[in-house]
Amino acid sequence: MQYSKNKKHNISKKNLLFSFSILFVIIPIVITIGIKLFNDRKYNLISIIIAFLSCLPFFIRFERRKPETREIMVIVVMASISATSRIIFAPLPSFKPVTALTAITGIAFGPEAGFLTGSISALVSNMFFGQGPWTPFQMISWGLLGFIAGILGNFNLMKNKIVLIIYAIFAGILYSLMMDIWFVVSIDGLFTLERYKIAIASAVPFTVVYAVSNILFLLLLNKPIGEKLERIKIKYGLIE
Repeated sequence: MQYSKNKKHNISKKNLLFSFSILFVIIPIVITIGIKLFNDRKYNLISIIIAFLSCLPFFIRFERRKPETREIMVIVVMASISATSRIIFAPLPSFKPVTALTAITGIAFGPEAGFLTGSISALVSNMFFGQGPWTPFQMISWGLLGFIAGILGNFNLMKNKIVLIIYAIFAGILYSLMMDIWFVVSIDGLFTLERYKIAIASAVPFTVVYAVSNILFLLLLNKPIGEKLERIKIKYGLIE
C-alpha cells in the first residue's frame, strides 16, 4: 500500500515537472526563437505552436493515469454529444452548450477528462465547421474550461448554484478573451494591445450571450446529466 502511494506520488511529481517544463521552459524558448527567426512578425504561427504545446501536459497526464476503457468511452460519448450540440445550435451565434457539457464531464470524471472532452469537442465539431489555425485555440480554450470545472468539482464546489453561475460567467469571458487573441493575430500576424482592447470591446455582445447560454445550459443540464454520470461511475467502478 505504501509502495503504491509512493509510486503515485512520484508519477504525480513527474507529471507536474513535465507540465512546468512545457509551460515555462519550452514555450518561452519557442517565443524567443520566433522573435529572433521571424523578426517578431509571425505571431500566428507561434501562437498555433504554443496552443498545441499547451495541450500536451493535459493529454499525457491523462494517459499516464491509465484510465478505465469504460471511462474513455464515456468521455468519447460526451465529446460527441458536445460536438453535435455545437452543430445543432450553429444558427444561434455564441449560444452553445459546449462549455456546459465539457464542464459537467470534468465535474464527474476530473480535470483531465474535462480537458479532453473540451478539446476533442472543438476538433470534431470543426470537421463540420472547417479546420484551421483557430482550431488549436478552441481546443485549449474549451479544454482549460473543462479542466477548471474538474478542479472545482474535486472540491465539491460545483454543487453550489452560485458557484456554478459564477463559473458560467467566468467561462464565457475567458473563452472570449482567448479567442480574441486569435482574432487579432489572424489579421496580419501582428499582436498589439490596442487591437486586443478593440477586439474585446467589439466582442462584448457575443461574450454576454455566451455567458448567459453557459448559465442556462449548466443550470438545466448539470443535475440530470451529472447524476447519470455519477451512476455510471458507481456501477462500473470508475471512482478513483
